[in-house]
Amino acid sequence: MEDSLSELKKKINYTVACVNEFAKKFEITSKEAFQYLEKYKGILFLKEHYEIEHTLSLEDAIEDLSRVCRTNGGEY
Repeated sequence: MEDSLSELKKKINYTVACVNEFAKKFEITSKEAFQYLEKYKGILFLKEHYEIEHTLSLEDAIEDLSRVCRTNGGEY
C-alpha cells in the first residue's frame, strides 16, 4: 500500500512540475496551464505515458505536451 501511495505522489509531483513549467514557457498562470492541458488531453497524456515521460528532461516533456495539445486543437 505504501509503495503505491509513494508512486502516486511521484506522479502527482511530476504532473505539477510539468504544469508549472508549461505555464512558465507560455507565460500563463498555473491554473490556466492546468485547464488548458486538461482540455487538450495533455494531462491524460502524462498519466498514460508517465513511465517514459518522467525519464525525459522537463523541456522535452513540455515539448511533447505541446505537440499533444496542438494535435487535439490547442494553440500552444
